[in-house]
Amino acid sequence: MGKNVYSSETKWAVVKDKMSGQLTTREIMEKHGIKNKTQIETWMKWYQANEIHRFDQPIGKQYSYGHGPEFESELEKKERQNSHLKMENDILKKYLEIKEELKKG
Repeated sequence: MGKNVYSSETKWAVVKDKMSGQLTTREIMEKHGIKNKTQIETWMKWYQANEIHRFDQPIGKQYSYGHGPEFESELEKKERQNSHLKMENDILKKYLEIKEELKKG
């Protein structure tokens, strides 16, 4: 039985769903095809510790120098950073929406 490999986009989508609070962990697992709830917990720890470079790590690769994979070009690196910031911004917007809804309710 091999290890499951999840794309960076899947990891970010799981974090976004988890932060929204609208789905249970089981529902998130079914929606994204995640096999084990500890995987979601790991991604949430990375996000909360601001270790977002880890979302791009292949299995078994623990980057330390430069905190991430080597990119072919500076443009590729900037595009990846921009993509991460957009996803993080979406998560924070959703969090603020939920916070406001809870204040009203």
